Amino acid sequence: MANMDQHGNGLAPTDEAAVAHYDAAIDHLLHFRSAVGDELGAALEVDPNMAMAQVFSAYLGVLGTEAADTQAARTDFVSWRASIDETVLGDREHQHVEAAQAWLDGNLKGAGSILRDLTVAYPRDVLALAVGHQVDFFSGDATSLRDRVGGALTAWADDEPHRAQLLGMYSFGLEEAGHYDRSEDVGLAAVAADPADVWGIHAVVHTYEMQGRFDLGISYLDDRTDDWGTGNFLNVHNWWHRCLFGLEVGDRERVLGIFDSVINNDESAGLAMEMLDAAALLWRLYLEGDDQSERWRTLADSWVPAMQVPCYAFNDMHAVMSYVGAGRFDRAERLIQDREDWLATAPDTVTNATMTRDIGLPVCQAMLDFGAGHYDAVVDALMPLRYRFNEFGGSHAQRDAIQRTLLEAALRSGRSAQSRQLLSERINLKPCSPYNWLKQATLAEQLGDHAQAASDRAEAGRLAVSV
Repeated sequence: MANMDQHGNGLAPTDEAAVAHYDAAIDHLLHFRSAVGDELGAALEVDPNMAMAQVFSAYLGVLGTEAADTQAARTDFVSWRASIDETVLGDREHQHVEAAQAWLDGNLKGAGSILRDLTVAYPRDVLALAVGHQVDFFSGDATSLRDRVGGALTAWADDEPHRAQLLGMYSFGLEEAGHYDRSEDVGLAAVAADPADVWGIHAVVHTYEMQGRFDLGISYLDDRTDDWGTGNFLNVHNWWHRCLFGLEVGDRERVLGIFDSVINNDESAGLAMEMLDAAALLWRLYLEGDDQSERWRTLADSWVPAMQVPCYAFNDMHAVMSYVGAGRFDRAERLIQDREDWLATAPDTVTNATMTRDIGLPVCQAMLDFGAGHYDAVVDALMPLRYRFNEFGGSHAQRDAIQRTLLEAALRSGRSAQSRQLLSERINLKPCSPYNWLKQATLAEQLGDHAQAASDRAEAGRLAVSV
């Protein structure tokens, strides 16, 4: 007999208990809870051939951007497909099978395209929306990140379960597409409807980061720590955001305390997405000449096993940061060479190959060159690419590590024209950023304008104190 999930989407015949576990897994996915795997496993224990549970399991294998998990999920998924009669599946399930297979085969953008078409026909398919949202994030497609969810919202009643999580996703898409006022309103509404919507909290925080409203970012996170601080897969990333606000206002000791207690320590799971946050935070300190060699060494050790197989170019960049920070230039060079060798035979359908070739490798080399003091080479490599960094994923806030590297290299190489341009862009976007004014002071000192440098430093101090 036919079944339906909690949002009215048809399922191939299966046991009602399997559907209940599947629905529970969806709820955990949207709240970034580890119990998603337990509920999905329970669904497959009841019915090993439940198509949507198998698809869901495949998606979990790729969402963490871990090469080993992706390969294991691909093996399991191919085996399952070979064992069943796919003609019993409905159209929606067929499209999910094809999307999951495309991503498992490395065609991230192909998977996103299938899921986009699926959402047009089935706007109440929350799994397609949630997974497609992450595809857009990983591929840096801000327009689709906004419109994929925005195009489905009118199919959902205001009081329906999981509409709050859709609003959280939509808020993040709005923010990445530059609609900050609308993003804030939608994100606040999402969290008001469900205070445990950690992605919605994350979206609001991104909005404050992009507007330079650091005081609001700090208070917003601090007031809701019980809702996001533990017990979910996003807590490390949201603590990272709390640290970004702390760095901006000069609260270095608090930042390092959070780093050691939450972001990276002996109890850390060694997940790529969490190590990425750790590297991005330490790199901001590295750019300021802050020696964190011991923390770098621990983090670099953790990256080594994760980098054996290409998976996601954005991760590669953060591994290179860690190797450079730890002084292991040979390891960074080896990773770059490994990726160059892989590109020689990688199929054109593998999205990560394009990301690596066009953006990932040049950025990785620039990070290595920065560590070696070859600042002119960094500027020459990154200036032509600086409007394309989104093409290998991440958010504006995450990619700012690259922009800061470019700015610091321009300053250190005495490229005053480029430094002035980059600083003018930053200050006019975020005139309330202490970091921007401190860098403006550095440029003024280089140009011999000591009075202007003193004024810029004073402005930075005033802004930091006001937060």
